[in-house]
Amino acid sequence: MTTKILDGEEMARGWIGETFAPTARQWDRLDQFAAMLIAANDKQNLISASTIPNLWVRHIADSAQLLLLDNAAGEGSWLDLGSGAGLPGLVVAILSERPVGLIESRKLRCGFLRDAAREMGLGHVEVIEAPLERVETRAAATISARAFAPLDKLIDLSARFSTESTRWLLPKGRNAVKELALLPQAWQNLFHVEQSLTDADSQILVGTGQVTGEKRGKA
Repeated sequence: MTTKILDGEEMARGWIGETFAPTARQWDRLDQFAAMLIAANDKQNLISASTIPNLWVRHIADSAQLLLLDNAAGEGSWLDLGSGAGLPGLVVAILSERPVGLIESRKLRCGFLRDAAREMGLGHVEVIEAPLERVETRAAATISARAFAPLDKLIDLSARFSTESTRWLLPKGRNAVKELALLPQAWQNLFHVEQSLTDADSQILVGTGQVTGEKRGKA
């Protein structure tokens, strides 16, 4: 079955409306977040300037689609690694009531994330300003990471946050299959590949399970 790729800003907004049925408050927050991204972008290059004309496709819908691949049924904490501009973490927080932890080491990025969460009234968002290695271990129902690190390093650094039911949602662009194939077999077995709804050339690694000490060893 061929996946229908979202083509254009109007189509992306329409898909979000049909898929998530946002309340008026959620729509206001999505619009507010989009405006904040654009306004702050000149100061700290939150997103590539070339993507601004397609912001709803490239960033908002691209983040929202991860909610459809989650299996936590709205329960448990969501950790977004290397959150940067809050993608996908702030979009997840706007469209759900999940407690969301945004892990980011850069001070300016964290300032933006805190301002955005406060101005949008997202009390269930926690901004964690630290390198991932220094973040206190906690159990995560869902772990996401968008352009954070090579796959093997990403999994190794975040393994301690995983449980037997943790859902991994890792957009990896056109290199998803190649990166997955380079992992130890025990790691590969946790994942499968899903087609992105926003880019025909992009894929998402979706996994379920805990990366234990044994699995982290060489295959």
